[in-house]
Parts: sequence; structure tokens; C-alpha cells
Amino acid sequence: MTLQLHQLSKQYGSTRVFGGVNLRVDPGEFVAIVGESGVGKSSLLNCMAALDTWSEGHVTWTGADGKVTDLGALDDTGQALWRRAHLGFVFQAFHVLPHLDVAQNVALPLMLLGRSDPQRVEELLAAVGLQGLGHRLPAELSGGQLQRVAIARALVHRPGLVLADEPTGNLDPGTAATVMDVLQQQTRTHGAALILVTHSAGAAARAQRVLQLRADGLHPADTPQPVTAL
Repeated sequence: MTLQLHQLSKQYGSTRVFGGVNLRVDPGEFVAIVGESGVGKSSLLNCMAALDTWSEGHVTWTGADGKVTDLGALDDTGQALWRRAHLGFVFQAFHVLPHLDVAQNVALPLMLLGRSDPQRVEELLAAVGLQGLGHRLPAELSGGQLQRVAIARALVHRPGLVLADEPTGNLDPGTAATVMDVLQQQTRTHGAALILVTHSAGAAARAQRVLQLRADGLHPADTPQPVTAL
């Protein structure tokens, strides 16, 4: 299960956000992406998820069966079905559903796949420090707790690819370390690829590769520096 970007470019009108992005992430790899504010880190992550369009280049996914899927060639329904089956996304803005309780929010990916696994839901709630809170509504939680709900939801269906946009941005240092432990342990256990956009030098330092996004593509970053997220 491999994600590949080939000469990916993104423009808004006549303004180029980034260009010439090449990347290959294999199963079990952990890649962190850092960069200056406004360079398009979140936009790049959204392109990887086929949540946003790109101007040039290709995003492909090679499944466990060896089949290569060009995400840009899929229609909206095809992209949504691909995300449902293969992707876990930790959004910077949480995107929890206010009318569902915590356990239901976490279980949502399983429900969309026609599966039920209450034990898995409870396991992840405990792993992110939310044990006993499954019955609560999102309005009853703090921002840090909502971030942990979003992380549990992204991992619950054991996706082959996990994309995380500032997953520790709303957490205190101790909880941030715990959450990063969960992300790494879960993705490693299930052989998933993990791509993290972060301004946290500590979170980036955990990655096997740290890459800096610039206008002309991705470049190795020897020492991750704290930067402002989009």
C-alpha cells in the first residue's frame, strides 16, 4: 500500500502555491512535513487525500493487491469510496459531528464500511485518554479532547494511510506525547503509512523522514524547526 506524488503542482488562479512535489511513502513509513507559513502544507495534505484538486501531476495509490489507482482520474464518488476504504484523516479543525456522541463519532468510519466493532472503539478511546467518555456529546468536551476524538476516529478502521494535519496543535505537551505514541503504535502495528504536517519540532523528530515543503517541492530537512501551521 503505497502513496506516490509525481510532479504535483497547485495553483489558485495565477498564484502558484507549490510545484514539482515528488514523494513516495511505503507501508509502515512515518514522514513529517514542515515548512513556512503559507507554503501550502495543509493544501498538499488535502491533495494527498483527494479532498482538493491539483493543477498538474499525479497522485497514485498502490493497494495490497498491487492495483494502482490514479486518484485524479476518479470522480467524486470514486474518491470518496477510496477514502472510506483506505484513509484516516486527522483534521486540524476536528470535524466531529455535534449530534453524535463521542463513541458514535469514533465509530463512524466503521459504520460507513458496514462494520461494527464496539471493542475497537473502546480500545482507541482508552488509548487516547478518553475512556468512560463515549456517551458524551462533542459540546461537552474541551478542544484537546475533541482533537483526541478525531485521532481515534482516523485510526479505528485500521486504514492503510493516515494523514494528520497538526494533530498535537491543541494539546498540552504530555497529552501530545501520548497522542503521538498512539499514532505511531497503531500505524506501525497495522503497517500503515503515516504522513504528518506539523509545526512541532518534537513531533517531527519522531518521523523516519522530515521533509520541508517549499515553492519548488519537498526537500530533506535535517533539523525540524517550529513553524506556523496553515
